[in-house]
Amino acid sequence: AVAFPKHMMEVHEMVNLTVGGRRVGLPYCTLCGSAQAYLTDAVPAGIAVPVLRTSGLLSRSNKVMYDLVTRSAFDTFRGEAVSGPLQDAGLVLEQTTVIVTSWGEWKSAHPETRIVAEDGGIGRTYPDDPLGGRDLEGPIFPVGPVDPRLPVQTEVVGVIGPDGDPVAFPVDQAVAELDGGGDVVVGRVEAFLDGGGLRVRAVGGEELVAHEARWFAWSQFHPDTLVWAPVGP
Repeated sequence: AVAFPKHMMEVHEMVNLTVGGRRVGLPYCTLCGSAQAYLTDAVPAGIAVPVLRTSGLLSRSNKVMYDLVTRSAFDTFRGEAVSGPLQDAGLVLEQTTVIVTSWGEWKSAHPETRIVAEDGGIGRTYPDDPLGGRDLEGPIFPVGPVDPRLPVQTEVVGVIGPDGDPVAFPVDQAVAELDGGGDVVVGRVEAFLDGGGLRVRAVGGEELVAHEARWFAWSQFHPDTLVWAPVGP
């Protein structure tokens, strides 16, 4: 278990590291509130392990990352190479789950977790809110038509279900339902708690890869998403 403080990720926006013997690239898009973890060593033979960087480019208010080795650009949200040699190879990076939660809840659930040094290991000082609340009022760059089922800034945990259908769980509602002893299920997909955040699994089956993002971002890249809502009284 490894933790990355949000205010530090807002400054650097990208991490490359080894966790449990696996090489991981972890981009954080401040604009859409999305942290994702890609297993960069899970590439076909003959392709060098990508070293991910932030490009400074955007797609629908989502950052575009690139590989330092081949200069190939990626659709960050889906991990799909969209230019360069890695697009020619048809590379789509394999993801693993990222949980968004508080440090206290995460440390309690995972007491052996590691966390980035307070100074980043480089003697740097990080303000608590380096962006100054920049993104609180909605997207600051153009996006396409936003699905009206949820407010654009709603935090959701999104997942591709076992049948290939995208599913989204509004975080605040889902956590409240689970804290109250309820079930959070859409079709064959259910959410469960881990350290104050949400994980997702197939009902009665294995865990599925999921990550949190603002609704405007998830719905842009997955327009046919099924949205969980609590059952009324």
